[in-house]
Amino acid sequence: MRVTQSLNQTQFLTALDTLESNLSQTQNQVSTGLAFTTPSQNPIAAGSVNNYDQVLAQSKQYTANGNSAQTSLQTEGTALTQLQNQLQSLRSLALEANSGILTGEDLTGIATQATQIQNSLLSLANTQDGNGQYIFSGFATQTQPFALTAGGASYAGDQGQQQAQIAAGQTVASGDSGDTVFNQIKTGNGSFSVAANGGNTGTGIIGASSVTGAAGYTGGNFSIAFTAPNTYNVLNAANAVVATGTYASGQTITYGGAQVTLTGQPASGDSFNVAPSANQSLFTTVQNLITAIQGGAGSPSGQTNLNNAVATALNNIDQAISHTSTVQASVGGRLNTITTQQSVDVSQQTQLQQSISSLQGLDYASAITSLDSQNTTLSAALQAYTQTQGLTLFKYL
Repeated sequence: MRVTQSLNQTQFLTALDTLESNLSQTQNQVSTGLAFTTPSQNPIAAGSVNNYDQVLAQSKQYTANGNSAQTSLQTEGTALTQLQNQLQSLRSLALEANSGILTGEDLTGIATQATQIQNSLLSLANTQDGNGQYIFSGFATQTQPFALTAGGASYAGDQGQQQAQIAAGQTVASGDSGDTVFNQIKTGNGSFSVAANGGNTGTGIIGASSVTGAAGYTGGNFSIAFTAPNTYNVLNAANAVVATGTYASGQTITYGGAQVTLTGQPASGDSFNVAPSANQSLFTTVQNLITAIQGGAGSPSGQTNLNNAVATALNNIDQAISHTSTVQASVGGRLNTITTQQSVDVSQQTQLQQSISSLQGLDYASAITSLDSQNTTLSAALQAYTQTQGLTLFKYL
């Protein structure tokens, strides 16, 4: 085989290209901190890194979902705390109105304060998050959920509950619909409610009521009818007598696993109706209280009607406080779930990043040594090429 000067130059240039390519790759490694940047440089490790990257990206998305849900739930929790504070204030006003010693002017002032609380409750029910979305509208986040009406408030949202996926196969509700929070509140004591008949002429006033034993509670509709000021019958829905007794103010009337306390002096023919608790809007409860207080007392019978209306409202307000406390506890539980899962996510992400680093991370000491060696080799090669490229046999003839 004949070795020509052209062949020597071609081989030398090819070697220089290889040296320059290796040097460029090492310089890229040092600048990026990565042992390889393309799969072709290390196919096996690159495949593993790609798998780790996918899992890491998914884990970070779960974390982002959790952060978003956490913000929404914290906003709801704050609103619920303020809601309970307003309800406690409303309860205090109701107790004040129920004292029986207030003038009409005093009652008007209390009604005004109750109306202000009603407006505050409406504002809380229409709370928006930092993105301007209504947190109590269900899925209809762009729709204002509540608007006051003559009987309370209308609800324009839906029953949807936003969900956030915070882990594979695990979701958490990031909010509650206004229908759940504000409309699905049980009346009375949560099992049944008591109301005075509108035609009563005595001064009988509703007191505490409760279920004495869940196992023996029969439920259903009943009526406590006074056959005389000091005697009564308890009638079921079929108008059959299920209990009888004599009455004295403050006495507890017991029947079918339930008990009702009455005070004052009912008249013969007066009655009190007992019905299973039903869902009632918080705004209906508030409006009924305002209406009753605005009606004032004015007479013994008027005072009795006011006392009974306020007693009913107090029971319903207590149910609202209990209901919102339950929702708030649920919100707290969901926040704890998110916090726990995010701790798991952070640990997983750290492990994944360590695995990726072990596969793709650069050994700087080795890379710097290689870089110096490659620079030296390339420099020497260039000098040799410069010195030899002009040599010919004619220089020695």
